[in-house]
Amino acid sequence: MSERPANSSQSTPVEPTSSPEAKAEHPFLEIVRFALIAIIIVVPIRMFVAQPFIVSGASMDDTFQNGQYLIVDQLTYQFESPKRGEVIIFRYPGDPAKFFIKRVIGVPGDTITIDGDAVTIQNEQYPTGQRLREPYVEQMSGSGRIIEQLTEGEYFVMGDNRDYSSDSRSWGVLTEDRIIGRALVRLFPVTVLETFPGAYDGEALLAE
Repeated sequence: MSERPANSSQSTPVEPTSSPEAKAEHPFLEIVRFALIAIIIVVPIRMFVAQPFIVSGASMDDTFQNGQYLIVDQLTYQFESPKRGEVIIFRYPGDPAKFFIKRVIGVPGDTITIDGDAVTIQNEQYPTGQRLREPYVEQMSGSGRIIEQLTEGEYFVMGDNRDYSSDSRSWGVLTEDRIIGRALVRLFPVTVLETFPGAYDGEALLAE
């Protein structure tokens, strides 16, 4: 019969420890996972709900200044059409890579007449025409006469700073498919933080 050493004991299996390389990859995987979640959340919001927009140029002075930071509401116009008096962001018809900001002056069914500095709207509600009140325009030194009849899906847009704006007066009507959304929030500078900045009630603008 064989003998066992008195101090011998049965060995217990030991769990293998993770290597430094394996430990080091965990934070990286967490970062990747967080980034993917952020993309899944943010991208649809940017595409369908809201996106940032920086005002460039002086065409909307004094309502909007160059460099101001806006959030654009892209969701509302999925369910309703733009209204007169609203400030919208759209793709410039002459170059879809460029984004413009203007005010909606005419909507489908309107006949727009611009005679000097006067804008007149003619439609079913105002068959003989009604001059548009424009408190957002400080001055307009335009000359000549423009008449534009808007059909379904067509809008007439102008900048508030009429003398320094490229708009429907020069390049024609804006079709609805080019409209991105409306100005929802002015975020920067914080001193002018505002929701629905620059928007006016279109019916009030036509009131007697």
